[in-house]
Order: sequence, then C-alpha cells, then structure tokens
Amino acid sequence: QVQLMESGGGLVQPGGSLRLSCAASGSIFSSQTMGWYRQAPGKQRALVAAVTSGGSTTYPDVVKGRFTIFRDFGKNTVTLQMNSLKPEDTAIYYCFVGLVVSGQGTLVTVSS
Repeated sequence: QVQLMESGGGLVQPGGSLRLSCAASGSIFSSQTMGWYRQAPGKQRALVAAVTSGGSTTYPDVVKGRFTIFRDFGKNTVTLQMNSLKPEDTAIYYCFVGLVVSGQGTLVTVSS
C-alpha cells in the first residue's frame, strides 16, 4: 500500500511562486513515474508534471517553462516548483506515484 502526503499549497499573488512537496511511503518502486495532477473547479483532472524512473520529465504546454518537477529517488519525494503563477493555475494539486493518486491534495490559489 502506498501513502502520499503533500504540503506547500496556499494563497499567492499572480506572478508569485510556490513549491509543493510530496512524500511517498509504502510499496514504492523506483521504476514508477511520479508527478502531479491538478483539478480546478468545474474542470477535469489534468496532468501538471511527471518524472519517470529515468529522470525524464513531462509538462503540458500550459505550465512548460514555469513549473519544474524534481524527484529524490532516495527519499521517495517529488517536488513541484511553480513560478510565474497565474490565476488559472488555481486548483487542487494531487501527487501521484504510478497509478496511485493522493486522495487529499493541496489547494493552490492564485489571486490578488
């Protein structure tokens, strides 16, 4: 069983930065992809960033160049550095490892 614990959400003004962290524990395999989804009100969950076991990263165009994902294989953690935040980045952010997605998420609100 996998447990995921996120931290780092909050309120930030447009143009600001936030860093989200996720610690995974339990049956974690280094071969699994880790990353982040987000879900805004009234919208479907969408991939924000992912990093494979080989260190390859994936970002959708809407965050590319602004968000960076880091993975610590030894600690089973994944961090999302979010810069130049926009109001449309407002959402609940969920960490995932493999097919397991966090059930709680962390709220990011970008507003002046």
